[in-house]
Amino acid sequence: MNFYNFAKFLCWAILRIGWRFAAVGVEHVPASGPLIVASNHVSYFDPPALGVALKRPVHYMAKQQLFAIPVLGTLIRWCKAYPVDRSRGDVAAIKRSVEVLASGAAIGIFPEGTRNPHGTHAPQSGIALLHYLSKAPVVPAYVAGTLDVRRFGRIRVAYGEPLSFVRPGEKASREDLAKWTAEIMKHIVALRETAEAV
Repeated sequence: MNFYNFAKFLCWAILRIGWRFAAVGVEHVPASGPLIVASNHVSYFDPPALGVALKRPVHYMAKQQLFAIPVLGTLIRWCKAYPVDRSRGDVAAIKRSVEVLASGAAIGIFPEGTRNPHGTHAPQSGIALLHYLSKAPVVPAYVAGTLDVRRFGRIRVAYGEPLSFVRPGEKASREDLAKWTAEIMKHIVALRETAEAV
């Protein structure tokens, strides 16, 4: 067992025992090939909750400064996180993510760009651009119950069917990217009731 699988099992056990974790729709997630898993984001618990139910590793981008912290930097690298230099803007993040997807990996992304517990942050079109450049399908997901983990309520995740908007040979405009981003968010929000009903 490698470190990622050990850490995933440990996180799963903690979530299962402490927050009665459950997931539905796992069968919608392709077992191999480049993949983007897109979810809502309200808590630091969202990334582990999003990944522990899946049979394949999920990579996440993390700010470069975290990798300079002793021990933590090594641990998150072992957990498939990769550094992104935010000072260089979204271009660097997209480029690095395309490279990760080109290797056949799965990436977990939160289209709102940051934790958004009150729904005040508009989604960013970076996820649509990444989908366009990589041609990787997007699996929408909704994580419920992580907003106030101190109450030890249930944490649940619902995964939807893969989405794909890219047509061979077609160039995407800014309007296309905005439309795809809105459609992805629509599918994420539509999973809320399913997640909360688990």
